[in-house]
Amino acid sequence: MAEEPDAEAAENWALVNTPLGEPWSGRARYAAAMVFYKRGEMNAETLEVYRICSRLDAEDPLPIIRDRGVGRDWLKRMGFTG
Repeated sequence: MAEEPDAEAAENWALVNTPLGEPWSGRARYAAAMVFYKRGEMNAETLEVYRICSRLDAEDPLPIIRDRGVGRDWLKRMGFTG
């Protein structure tokens, strides 16, 4: 049986918010970001930042997204005010 879309979104929301510094957390955030990109909820430039940060578990992608001037809607959704 296929997973409910809301359950999928909730699971990936938790993954995209995986705490910084945990082993494999960058890859988990990137995998979740890919889901949001495929759903049309994230643009390609924002996804690229998650890709770049995927091997850097302690790197927060949100300031980089802000500094690049991409993903304003995503930053708002994440509650990023930094």
